[in-house]
Amino acid sequence: MNNKLRLLLLVLLASFVVFMAACSNDGASGDPEETPSDDPETEETPEEDEETDGLYSIEDFDHIKDDGTTIDGGELVFGLSSDTPFEGTLNWNFYSGNPDAQVLQWFDEPLLTWDENYVYTQDGAATYEIDEEDNRIWTLTIRDNVNWHDGTPVTAEDWAFAHYVIADPDYDGVRFDSSLRNIEGIVDYHNGEADEISGIEIIDEKTLRITYVQATPSLITGGVWTYPLAKHIYGDIPVEEMSSHAATRQNPIGFGPYKVDSIVPGESVSYSKYEDYWRGEPALDKVTLRVINPSVVVEELRNGGVDMVSSFPQAQFADVVDELSNITWLGNIDRAYTYIGFKLGHWDEENRVNVYDPENAKMGNKNLRQAMWHAVDNDTVGERFYHGLRWAGTTLIPPSHPEFHDATNPGRAYDPERANELLDEAGYVDVDGDGFREDPDGNELVINFASMSGDEIAEPLANYYIQAWANVGLNVQLLDGRLHEFNSFYDRVEADDPDIDIYQGAWVVGIDVDPSGLYGAEASYNYTRYVSDENNQLMTDGLSEAAFDVDYRVDVYNQWQEYMVENVPAFPTLYRAALVPVNNRVTGYAVGDGTGYFRYQVGVTEEVAESAE
Repeated sequence: MNNKLRLLLLVLLASFVVFMAACSNDGASGDPEETPSDDPETEETPEEDEETDGLYSIEDFDHIKDDGTTIDGGELVFGLSSDTPFEGTLNWNFYSGNPDAQVLQWFDEPLLTWDENYVYTQDGAATYEIDEEDNRIWTLTIRDNVNWHDGTPVTAEDWAFAHYVIADPDYDGVRFDSSLRNIEGIVDYHNGEADEISGIEIIDEKTLRITYVQATPSLITGGVWTYPLAKHIYGDIPVEEMSSHAATRQNPIGFGPYKVDSIVPGESVSYSKYEDYWRGEPALDKVTLRVINPSVVVEELRNGGVDMVSSFPQAQFADVVDELSNITWLGNIDRAYTYIGFKLGHWDEENRVNVYDPENAKMGNKNLRQAMWHAVDNDTVGERFYHGLRWAGTTLIPPSHPEFHDATNPGRAYDPERANELLDEAGYVDVDGDGFREDPDGNELVINFASMSGDEIAEPLANYYIQAWANVGLNVQLLDGRLHEFNSFYDRVEADDPDIDIYQGAWVVGIDVDPSGLYGAEASYNYTRYVSDENNQLMTDGLSEAAFDVDYRVDVYNQWQEYMVENVPAFPTLYRAALVPVNNRVTGYAVGDGTGYFRYQVGVTEEVAESAE
């Protein structure tokens, strides 16, 4: 999709939730992250005959701020916008949520970086070489000056150790996915059938060789696990204790531009510059990360209490953009979307696979799921409440990946008449005349809807969806009659709480377009638990040798997007812009991937943050 078409879509469409402002190029790699959302400011359904003024486009914003002369040193305050504490699992090998990723990005990073097309470069802390005769074999070399914050060199053994921990049967994280399973011998090791991973070989202190089962196009765009684990710290810790150990939660270590000095659990982190950072000495002396409730983000920005925030309540943008004279707004298309997911089975922990069980799932009827998508008007939600900075989602590959996002696929447009037809066809009719449909067997149908808390518009948006579904005769009720904070929400969704029928979630998608990490049969993140032979085959085709032909791969993922529109285990509600407010004194900061700007370059031009006039 070219820029002009993106602009046209942004003006005509709209969208929903804040959770993460995309950061400089040294952020997390292609691993999915969940995050809270913020929602419309009224419980009323937007009237379609209202005037729509003040629509913005992502092209209204620069994505880099590098003006001014950086002073020596200085301190920056970063606001993590959240109504809940960060969990504090502060290691890339164990974390699962976006708030922790926001903390991690200041002190740790992947060994490989990527360009604007999400392809690995040779500019990171490690370089790579692909064997010319067998492109399944990768040789990875860590630079000599890459050291952990305690001065210990980052080694090939650390990199291999991370793979062994993730593949260990006692590992309690979510990273043992299809990408890791593509390494020769790793499944045998995981199953206890081998003492070593045959596809991982330590050549010397700084060189690691990995042999993959299959060479796939995803390998060069996120298919390599790029996060080492400090063996000199974690080597004596039992694997099942690593994620909760003090080494992860109280005294985390990395090799990024800043090192952790202190942590107030869930509330704040103090960092200081790591002078021996491999790219060069960081511009700032200190960084302070503070959790900021979304309700006070605007005031904190106005008075200079924070220099930037991880996410901004976009519904407020038009109201404050002129008054926040001390702020420069950066933006880019976000590598993310929000979605409605339907619970269709459960996770088999012993075999680490999803079990699809539509016969016993309340939401197992495809017509019901299709109808619920047709019933909601995300175009209008985005235009009325997000000023064009969020727009209706159509497929489960977002436009942040323009080569693979099928812009010709309309998804399921707002069409309550069609929703009613689908429900009638499937036998969902109002038997007792109370205005709500019973199920095809004539039993009462109450659909329990789990949604996250956030800023002041989180509840109104959830209520809008509930009302939209009520308009087509579906009795949808908030789980426990309330919203749930981020951590407890995902605890219950991940555990397949039987009280949850549908849920409203959000994903930051990987740099690689491969959707198997979110919707594959072996993906723990596949919270819908939807599995089918055709879905599996399409994902396999997208990673096949034939998929090195980009046109072939595009066609496969177009088919997959259409397949998911037809079967609707989940549907996207809103795509969005990554909108990042930064104080005018900040320089060297960029929004987006592959920008060539890194965290160590972020600096300030004045000692004190600028306040609004």
